[in-house]
Amino acid sequence: MKKNDLQICNESRRAFMLGFGAGSLLLAFGLPSLTLAATKADAKKQYGGEGAEHGLRDDPHLFVEIAPDGTVTVVCIRSEMGQGVRTSVAMVVADELGADWSRVKVRQAPGDEVRYGNQDTDGSRSLRESFAALRRAGAAARVMLEQAAAAQWGVDVQQVKAGIHEVADTKSRRTLGFGELAAKAAALPAPDPATLKLKSPNEFRYIGKDKTGLIDGHDIVTGRAHYGIDTRLDSMLYAVIARPPVYGDKLASFDGSAAEKMPGVVKVLEVPFTPPPSGFQPLGGVAVIAENSWMAIKAREQLKLNWTSGPNANYDSVAYRAQLETANRKPGLVARNDGNIEQASNNAAKRVTADYYIPHLAHATMEPPCAVANFADNKCEVWACTQAPQEIRNELVKALSIPDANITVNVTLLGGGFGRKSKPDYVVEAALLSRATGKPVKVLWTREDDIVNDYFHAVSAEHLEASLDGSGKVTGWLHRTAAPSIQSTFMPDVAHEQPFELSQGMIDLPFAVPNVRIENPAVEAHTRIGWFRSVYNIPHAFGVQSFVAELAHTVGRDHRDFLLELIGPDRQFQPSSQIEFTNYGEDPALYPIDTKRLKRVIETVTSAANWGRTLPKGRGLGLAAHNSFVTYTAVACEVEVSPDGKLSIPRVDIGIDCGPQVNPERVRSQLEGAVIMGIGLALHGEITFKNGHAEQSNFNDFLVLRMNEAPREIHVHLVGADDHSLPMGGVGEPGLPPVAPALTNAIFAATGQRIRSLPIRQQLAKAKQVA
Repeated sequence: MKKNDLQICNESRRAFMLGFGAGSLLLAFGLPSLTLAATKADAKKQYGGEGAEHGLRDDPHLFVEIAPDGTVTVVCIRSEMGQGVRTSVAMVVADELGADWSRVKVRQAPGDEVRYGNQDTDGSRSLRESFAALRRAGAAARVMLEQAAAAQWGVDVQQVKAGIHEVADTKSRRTLGFGELAAKAAALPAPDPATLKLKSPNEFRYIGKDKTGLIDGHDIVTGRAHYGIDTRLDSMLYAVIARPPVYGDKLASFDGSAAEKMPGVVKVLEVPFTPPPSGFQPLGGVAVIAENSWMAIKAREQLKLNWTSGPNANYDSVAYRAQLETANRKPGLVARNDGNIEQASNNAAKRVTADYYIPHLAHATMEPPCAVANFADNKCEVWACTQAPQEIRNELVKALSIPDANITVNVTLLGGGFGRKSKPDYVVEAALLSRATGKPVKVLWTREDDIVNDYFHAVSAEHLEASLDGSGKVTGWLHRTAAPSIQSTFMPDVAHEQPFELSQGMIDLPFAVPNVRIENPAVEAHTRIGWFRSVYNIPHAFGVQSFVAELAHTVGRDHRDFLLELIGPDRQFQPSSQIEFTNYGEDPALYPIDTKRLKRVIETVTSAANWGRTLPKGRGLGLAAHNSFVTYTAVACEVEVSPDGKLSIPRVDIGIDCGPQVNPERVRSQLEGAVIMGIGLALHGEITFKNGHAEQSNFNDFLVLRMNEAPREIHVHLVGADDHSLPMGGVGEPGLPPVAPALTNAIFAATGQRIRSLPIRQQLAKAKQVA
């Protein structure tokens, strides 16, 4: 590797601590020490300062090292799964520090809540919750280097200024490199956080700029990047597991003799069963442990297994959909109740009703779950592609009955996550098998294992009713959502969506309608339900944004104009609600719902798409917008539907207002990915159940988007990126919810066929061009 090539290291906690030799500057900055002096007003005023508020709750820690040779190493506490967090973290620290980007490295932090605080990589919060601490860590290191230089020269620190990877005496023009000052700076006390002066946005060299490239890029394209599946240890064994065919089934008996006789097979072991709700513990079954993965997979086929049926043996998707839709015909738990919905309905000149359906979805990450565990001397060290290293520690404490201090979690790169790799059941399996064999064990999930045994995205039925007056204005809005809750995976008898789920596109409805009621009928879960990229925003946005398009058509209005009018005047507000409005963990005072920002992304994408132009026969433009993860997104989608129902997508425009951006290139990439993923799920995504079994098992029947189906053009519009008065929002998840309704609304505009149920692939053949 060339001298200036950027490098990524994945190191154990032990190696991390030993790696800092004498003569280096090591800073450990926890958010509490940085934020005690920060008020909410300061947080709101300072670009990115809103993240400081989370230090009081999450306590994330950041380490910065400057080696004697001047190399700057930044430790990333969040997991990298393609979203570019390692690059963005390094950009922030390097900018405040004044580092030369070619001399910056990133080291992945091990899972250690005591040292780093919350390391979970979910909720689109990695940057917005740590941005302030990252900046202050870089600024503190800069100040300490300046103090060290001033002491060495015997001058007032006020005449010393850090530049790019060196410190200069502004009077004599003498300079010292960061590496030359590292040892002296390390001996100094850290500066009082209240005295730190952060750079102004016009001084940024990396933040908000497209200069750096992906810090992992070289290793990824050359095959040197280390993913979970790449981990290899001496004497390591390989394991695959035959898990219950239905969630809740229990192993009654098994015969593994044929499998054990196969060459290379070391052991056949029963895996402990966890009854529903199983949480993050293993489902149970039988493990085949062998000297290589292929032999383990082939030997598993020889197992003879007998199962005792559990409570979900009769789960049937078709019947369950009917149950959800029946539940939506009756009142449910009231989550929001503005005005008088009954009076609005009684006085309506017209009432419109529609029902929408979204099936279960599988995460289907390109890298299926994989983990290596080494249990020895009552200690366990694991290597895993995980989004939640702290959850691994928590679950291993329960499964192994050992102290937390005896557990080491090494985080690798993730070949996709989408929320699946926040659930560490696969890591617990590896640890249990390592303890049973006395050797390191790698547990591999095949594609079929992954899809059939996923923590599925919730199936959902959405029922909407609108009351309209004589002028076509909406006076009443009723929305019922029926879906199993994620909480059902962890607790028994959970019948309703939880506040955090109902806060995603339901309670926070941004429309200026005087009478609003949001209800949630009771339903039960029959499989493991887990968070999925954008979570319940997907069904809620599909229902709301599809219904808006239907209302506009009903009253003969342009869809864009009708949507903007429905949102109403520019205002910031906190919704009234009968249950807690969780607001993605953010203070609503700092992150109110802002209709001006929502309207601005709508206007941006429709302008870019030349909304209102006359289109050829069989073509249509569709629109959808949504606010989620304290960010605003909108999609304008153009489609073409041939007379025989074949769909093509000439262009998609997607706009995002997430406030100031650290890494615009990664924002664009995430939005492009959201479009591809959203279209793929809308066209093909569906997991169905029959007799409790998931009926799909690989990419032949759970399809991902093919290249010939992808949009020919995707245009990403970054709105509000230069407004440093705004707080920083999320990026990874908000792009997904408006994609499906924009697509189906476009299909209606092209064909006159209204699609209310996903996936749409079976319905396209029925589409006819508008005469």
